[in-house]
Amino acid sequence: MVRCVQGQVVIVGGGPVGMLLACELAGRGVRAVVVESRTAVSGCPKASVLHARAVQCLVRRGYLAGLGDGGAGAVGGPAPVSSAFHFAGIPGLAISAPPAEPQPVLKCSQEVLERHFEGRARAAGVRVLRGCRVVEVRQGAGGVRVVARGPGGTVVCTGGYLVGADGARSVVRRQAGFVSRTWPATVSAMAGDVRLGRGAALEAGWHRTERGWVVVRHVGGGVVRLRTLDCRGAHVRRDLPLGLEELRREVGRITGGDVAMGEGRWLSRFSDFSRLALCYRRGRVLLAGDAAHVHFPVGGQGLSAGVLDAVDLGWKLALAVRGRAGASLLDSYDLERRPAAQRVIDNTRAQLALMRPGPELDPLRALFGQLLAGGGESGVLASMVSAQDTVLPARGPDASFWEGRFLDNVVLRTREGAVDVIGLLREGSALLLLFGDGGAGGGYAEQARGWAGLVRVVHAEPVPRLACDALLVRPDGYIAWASGAGGLAAALTECFGRGAAAARERGVLAGVAG
Repeated sequence: MVRCVQGQVVIVGGGPVGMLLACELAGRGVRAVVVESRTAVSGCPKASVLHARAVQCLVRRGYLAGLGDGGAGAVGGPAPVSSAFHFAGIPGLAISAPPAEPQPVLKCSQEVLERHFEGRARAAGVRVLRGCRVVEVRQGAGGVRVVARGPGGTVVCTGGYLVGADGARSVVRRQAGFVSRTWPATVSAMAGDVRLGRGAALEAGWHRTERGWVVVRHVGGGVVRLRTLDCRGAHVRRDLPLGLEELRREVGRITGGDVAMGEGRWLSRFSDFSRLALCYRRGRVLLAGDAAHVHFPVGGQGLSAGVLDAVDLGWKLALAVRGRAGASLLDSYDLERRPAAQRVIDNTRAQLALMRPGPELDPLRALFGQLLAGGGESGVLASMVSAQDTVLPARGPDASFWEGRFLDNVVLRTREGAVDVIGLLREGSALLLLFGDGGAGGGYAEQARGWAGLVRVVHAEPVPRLACDALLVRPDGYIAWASGAGGLAAALTECFGRGAAAARERGVLAGVAG
């Protein structure tokens, strides 16, 4: 039996990245279909950290209310907020966020996040096909075709665009002909949840010996989550299943003592193998998340990188589907997100270099420990790990200082009353912020009239730390243009196409409010 399913965008991969992208598209009126090989959300422990920039983007779209620990959707007060973290297993890294932003590190399991996004996607009308394994991917001049096998037979999905969010072993990446740069594995690592035997004890935290690392986390119910790292070389047969006895021996070898283990679950191997697709778009096929980039999982940056892929791509792809994107808007997804992934690969490789247990690295580790303990000196590392140092490429040589930077949450006093940036962006449209008489006097509101429905014009009192007359803020919170740097119409056209075309259909960017 063959079923045919049609959508405007087909997403292969129903993990958190694929489901979030589906939410973003559906909230902008795009029919999305998600094809996922698993029949249900996996309980396998994977990522559990969202870093500051991903948290900030998600809260602007209303996704974090009531999710995670401590009220993830709540924003801070007038002072910067900070969370303790580590760099290469060395404690003391303080990751801070600007005032009025959420806590910069959100602890939330990938399983919980995936269920949350899937619920939002289904409620928004996304069709989710679980238990369907993709076997064929094709694209033509007019669209894409995906063939999958499921319990009910063959499913053929067609659409205008295809996004591969199907993980490190992406079928979409392989069949669509994407080329990647790879860095071979140099270490062997193991993971698993175990129940310790009688009398056995492992202290929570990151533990280094001259033989490697053991990372221990107590997850409740007498269960310990373990990660081990052996820097002597890659495992010769990483495809072999990991048994409890092998994990027990490895923990004992590294710690120098016998550790009794009664039972184990989710046992697996991993390494520092890294991959980066050389482009994120081939015609009507795009990649996101682990399908586009993989790296050593130190620092918990992988989930955040995938979330930021989805947030960047969502509004751009929605405009492209409706024929209202600027000519190069979809290409900007690759130009913005691929360098960010390269930075993650580079900094995780640097962290792994610090983690190699040789005594020749002890002075360097001691130096990093002093830098982290000093607080202020660790700001560069904290901004890098949290992706808050990301500045998007400028459109041209006359770009303003503000262009490409993320707009921090500030309270704006508008004609309708006080409202913050988070609240303004929640509906999913771009913002043209006009400050005081300067914004009105520049004729910017009149210039933006042709993009009504895509760009919301907000008149506000001047903000001391935003020294400009006007800002064009993209739906993802990044600044696309500022007064004093070229024409507003050119920036609007680059993002949203020609104004006359955009004006034909108004009010279609109602976001997913939370």
